Amino acid sequence: MTNTYAVVLAAGKGTRMKSSLYKVLHPVCGKPMVEHVIDNMEKVGVEKIVTIVGHGAEIVKSELGNRSEYALQAEQLGTAHAVLQAEESLANLQGTTIVVCGDTPLITAETIKALLKHHEESKAKATILTAIADDPTGYGRIIRNEAGHVKSIVEHKDATATEQLVKEINSGTYCFDNEALFKSLKLVKNENVQGEYYLPDVIGILQQDGEIVSAYAAKDFDETLGINDRVALSQAEQIMHSRIAHHHMREGVTIIDPQSTYISSEAVIGADTVLQPGVIIEGKTIIGEKCTIGPNSHIVSSVIGAETTVHSSVVLSSEVGNHTAIGPFAHIRPQSELGDQVKIGNFVEVKKSVVGNGSKISHLSYMGDAAIGTNVNIGCGAITVNYDGKNKFMTTIEDDAFVGCNSNLIAPVTIGKKGYVAAGSTITKNVPGEALAIGRARQENKEGYVKKLKLK
Repeated sequence: MTNTYAVVLAAGKGTRMKSSLYKVLHPVCGKPMVEHVIDNMEKVGVEKIVTIVGHGAEIVKSELGNRSEYALQAEQLGTAHAVLQAEESLANLQGTTIVVCGDTPLITAETIKALLKHHEESKAKATILTAIADDPTGYGRIIRNEAGHVKSIVEHKDATATEQLVKEINSGTYCFDNEALFKSLKLVKNENVQGEYYLPDVIGILQQDGEIVSAYAAKDFDETLGINDRVALSQAEQIMHSRIAHHHMREGVTIIDPQSTYISSEAVIGADTVLQPGVIIEGKTIIGEKCTIGPNSHIVSSVIGAETTVHSSVVLSSEVGNHTAIGPFAHIRPQSELGDQVKIGNFVEVKKSVVGNGSKISHLSYMGDAAIGTNVNIGCGAITVNYDGKNKFMTTIEDDAFVGCNSNLIAPVTIGKKGYVAAGSTITKNVPGEALAIGRARQENKEGYVKKLKLK
């Protein structure tokens, strides 16, 4: 393969989205659509990516970082004008340049590779990625000559009755000989109603010079979907959602109801894991083998070990070990680390805490800013009191400790190894190892109190 470069068009604001968020930053399956495009260019192995930015330039740059070079299109004067802004980075290079819109996240790396291969084999100066549309209304039609090369691109409004029957359409993605591209761009004129410089005009210029212009049809029309409004955004979400689910199922994951299960494009899921209906998996989540993710669980950017169960619970930016059980209705907040064979039961909240192997927090407890050792038992209703209204403090519960029900551990405090806290205690001082701490008022019964109360 010759040297390959990419120009990603991402300068438009996208007024039809009716959003304060710039169009190419709208997420599809949890990732901005322009980032999907950059991902695919990297998979293809392009040597240099130049993203054309305009509206929201700094935000787009912040999102993509150093994965791309950038060129500013200060005025939106058309697609040819946009590509021309990459002249400083690309004009003097030999090779092939892919031009792709930043609002086409569904085009796969496999299709781009096939497009490049066809481009080289046909010895064309330009190759258009096309698709076969069941309903081509509104699209530019690809008219081929006897040799199968592109004769012309005819816009729908200009097409004859015969040309309107053609179902092969222009996707707006192209491969160009890089030197021919930038030479032709300078010849494009803006003699049209919009007064803009259009990239498809480069095709006509190359043909006038006797150059070959070829076309490669994508196998799936859906790949060429450009997102211009919220309806198309929803369609893209559904298509990629289905694509991701099918990938995981082919890799050995059971998804009971794919339509109600949401999986990020970056998630990794082990074989023989089962996802129940209503599961949402976001971000760069990794789930091990033979896990069960129960109905309506929500996992974000977390690592879940093998043979672990998460039942109707929320896990956010945390790490969970092997053979651990969470839920139902538990909330694992960010920066928590749960070890192996841990039990986090119903209505338990864990916040920025470490829970060692074999420890149990079975029900109705809050453990915040805590370091909990191995084989610790936390009774029902126990709470680490970690906040004094101004600062957060740590609670340390060492190995094999036992904390009774409805205990308040006033941080900073340490429960020593094999220490016991009696039920209903409020602990304000450290508890030595193997000691029993009782911190509660002595019970006193007032005989006949109810009768006296009624007489008042």
